[in-house]
Amino acid sequence: MKELTIGGIALDAPIILAPMAGVTDLPFRLLCKEQGAGLVCMEMVSAKAIYYHNKNTDSLMETHPGEHPASLQLFGSDPVIVSEMAKRIEERSFDILDFNMGCPVPKVVNNGEGSALMRNPRLAGELLEKLVKATRKPVTVKIRKGFDDAHVNAVEIAKIAEACGVAAVAVHGRTREQYYSGKADWGIIAQVKDAVGIPVIGNGDVDGPKAAARLLEETGCDGVMIGRAAQGNPWIFRDVAHFLRTGELLEAPGALEKKEMMLRHAALQVQYKGEYLAVREMRKHLAWYTAGLPHSAKFRQTINAMETMEELVEGVERIFQ
Repeated sequence: MKELTIGGIALDAPIILAPMAGVTDLPFRLLCKEQGAGLVCMEMVSAKAIYYHNKNTDSLMETHPGEHPASLQLFGSDPVIVSEMAKRIEERSFDILDFNMGCPVPKVVNNGEGSALMRNPRLAGELLEKLVKATRKPVTVKIRKGFDDAHVNAVEIAKIAEACGVAAVAVHGRTREQYYSGKADWGIIAQVKDAVGIPVIGNGDVDGPKAAARLLEETGCDGVMIGRAAQGNPWIFRDVAHFLRTGELLEAPGALEKKEMMLRHAALQVQYKGEYLAVREMRKHLAWYTAGLPHSAKFRQTINAMETMEELVEGVERIFQ
């Protein structure tokens, strides 16, 4: 298994939990870390929200000693605000500061943020240069193949990032126009790897151990980032790490292991967010955990009516009977 070090921070495994809004909160990150993720990434945080002291932003930046190393992801388009907010949060206990240039969501893109920055290499360079100078922590950047098929410029942006002092670049093999549809282009990841000397992390269509190994082999990249395939499946990090070390595929988690993970996840949500919010946020996770199980369609119909932890536990116990 490859060793991956980002700005002096050595990862136990070159397998990274991708930042996902509404998914990679503290409870979920802890579970993925326990299962073998070498690095966990928080939900993306708006630099403007920090600037305006948005109270919900504080909880997004909360960390736990058990999840390190952890990466905090900022997004924004104003070089002054982004760099000043990096200074403001410098003393928080995250290890790596990531900058988002990959988010495809319209409200982010329409503000000139996220993947919109792929269309403006000059501004992207100014943002990254100021960000690197503003913090003592390693800075990484997450990009896409390009904004659309007519503007495939991941190599150009990665070279700019390297010149600015960025410690690593993660490349999603889809354009913004594709969102998450179609096939990820691993060829662009290989091109970026050939073009820069900093670590390159491949992202897109890694749905299990064999795909992870294939991505590393075909592109020569230094690490694998896993996003949607981890939803309802924190075991994917354990499975990928084991396969990269030994070439062996582990058995899928059994019913008891799944049930225990779901209940532990729910308990962590309650611990950090209180019962009201925890039960509502667990609804999507329960749907992901139980996809493909017998009676899961019926279970999903009942999920949205759950309002208390007692109802959630009863529902989980019932589907595993």
